Amino acid sequence: MKLQQPECRHGHPAWMVVLILAATLLLPSACGDGRPPATSQTEQERFHYFSLVWQDSISAAPRHLRTEALRRSRECTDSLVSRQYLALALKTCLFTFDLDSARLLIRQIHDYARRAPLSPGLRDLQSECSNMQGNILARTGRTDSAIACFLRAYQLQTEGTRADVLPDILINLADAYNRQGQLDQGAYWYRRALFLCDSLDLPPMQRTPIYYGLGQIYSSLRIFSLCDRYYELAGENYDRMRPFEKHFYLNNRGTTYYLRDDLRTAIGYFRRAIRLTNEYPDMTFELNLSRINLSDCYLGLGMADSAARYLSLCEPFFRQSGVPTALYYLDTQYIRLALLRRDLPQAARLVARATTPPGIDPDMLHIRNRSLIQYYEQAGDYPAAYRVLQQDQHLDDSILNERIRLRVADLTLRYRQDSTLIANRLLMQEQRAEVFRLRQTRFAGLAFGALALLVAGFVYVYNKKKRALILAQSRRMVSSLRLQNIRNRLSPHFIFNVLNQQLSGLDESHRRNLSSLVKLMRRNLELADQLSVTLDEELDFVQTYLDLEQASLGPDFHFTLDIDPIVRPSEVRLPSMLVQIPVENAVKHALKDKPGRRMLRIDVGTTPLGVLIRITDNGGGFRPDSRHPGTGTGMKVVMQTIQILNQHNRRPIEADISNVPLPEGETGCQVTFLLPRQYDSAAL
Repeated sequence: MKLQQPECRHGHPAWMVVLILAATLLLPSACGDGRPPATSQTEQERFHYFSLVWQDSISAAPRHLRTEALRRSRECTDSLVSRQYLALALKTCLFTFDLDSARLLIRQIHDYARRAPLSPGLRDLQSECSNMQGNILARTGRTDSAIACFLRAYQLQTEGTRADVLPDILINLADAYNRQGQLDQGAYWYRRALFLCDSLDLPPMQRTPIYYGLGQIYSSLRIFSLCDRYYELAGENYDRMRPFEKHFYLNNRGTTYYLRDDLRTAIGYFRRAIRLTNEYPDMTFELNLSRINLSDCYLGLGMADSAARYLSLCEPFFRQSGVPTALYYLDTQYIRLALLRRDLPQAARLVARATTPPGIDPDMLHIRNRSLIQYYEQAGDYPAAYRVLQQDQHLDDSILNERIRLRVADLTLRYRQDSTLIANRLLMQEQRAEVFRLRQTRFAGLAFGALALLVAGFVYVYNKKKRALILAQSRRMVSSLRLQNIRNRLSPHFIFNVLNQQLSGLDESHRRNLSSLVKLMRRNLELADQLSVTLDEELDFVQTYLDLEQASLGPDFHFTLDIDPIVRPSEVRLPSMLVQIPVENAVKHALKDKPGRRMLRIDVGTTPLGVLIRITDNGGGFRPDSRHPGTGTGMKVVMQTIQILNQHNRRPIEADISNVPLPEGETGCQVTFLLPRQYDSAAL
């Protein structure tokens, strides 16, 4: 005969759902901006970055995260930050159900907190530790102690710096009240957590566990319209949930349909929950939770083999955990399985050894009583069946009365809370109206002041630009007049013509040298009017200059020009004399008086930022006490030109002069210029 579903089914799946709430560790938002840690960052900043990066691993890879957190705790020199790493490792212990390790970590943190100086950071650590301790107590059935821990965690956190984790603590507190059957208090704390989320403007995902809890409460009270409403709100964020949150959602939705006797829909949700946990090996608690709920559904449908299969899979885990309520639930299902198979001897053995530990939820007692009634009927012990039936009817009446009382209490608390919220909102609206009026007055004054500043600024900028324009025009006029004066006083073309006539009467070597000098003078005069030239023109000018200096430098002088094939000298523009002046300085002040091999090298290459020009000599490096120190006018002009041009370009020319070691063991001077891409050398 198929076992009939009892009407009141709140206890067993709902209890298992409550256990998962105790395991729901909502991670606080990491402080800081998420930048990777640098050597200049403090250990506290590195911890915040670490917790931000690894927060998803708490549920996805808890053992790996625990190992890394413990390692960092040992290496950390800041004692407070070291315990914060321990608190992070403590969270992973709940996901792997390693309660002994969790208790050990809690003891270490408590020992440190007793002797550490008081600070807001210490309050944060104490609050988190008390919150974790409450979760452990809730998992082991010590609900009263768990509530005390959650209240202490809430009080400590109000004195700390992490206001964003207050809703998480209140959620755990509400869960504990649910396990005690005080659903009205649970709903109160859930709504208070929801109010905090709204006040702190926290992200929508942080409200999802609150919707879970309210959905569970109204499922227990059989107000399925409100239950579905809150679960639908939670389901809107399903894709953004972490793995344990997805499991909690699927498991609780399955429970609601179980309570409505829609077992096939419930089975669909429990199967989805099992498929989810199969992807995460560390979610053993969640996996076995879904298995035991699924086996109960199969018992309700009369599918004994499927129920037996899932019971055998989850039994070792719950036997090892030793939680009394879980074992009571497991034994009840085995009694039902034996009755479904009509195995009265096995049912008799199970009933004989069955016990009822203190603190079992009345709904679970109700389900066990229904199974005992069926057993005594099949065994023919009708007096015993009648006694259990009377007890069950009395219990059923108590559950119904308690449910009605809780509904009334919930409505009362909701009314009071809504009235308080309405009063607060009215007060806030009045204050906002007053603030708005003050802001309007202030805005008018600020607008007038801003307009006056804008007009004054416009007049100032206009006058400044006008003066700059007049000054620039004056400078151009003066420069033009000076150049015209020079050209009028000395006709360059006359000089060139005379020199060319003299060249015809000289021998080949003298003619070549004098021809180079003429070319140099002519090119120098041509460049006098140009602010920028191509790299090709500049290098040709340098080559002409070095050809003239070759005789004085002698055969030991070696000049090398290396241009990257990618560079097109005819297309690269640079300020006039940018290369020539460093080359001339190297020849005059470093190489002329140097004994032995004299080397001058020009390298032209590319970088991601632009064209890189290096001028290197082996003249012993820059020496202030050089025999030919010069006046420094040439490089001063180069640097001033670069500074003026940089003011009119987004990216500046970078210049550097430094002594460098050379492969032959000598020291040389290297002048480096980085020409940015799209640099305007004629910006003036």
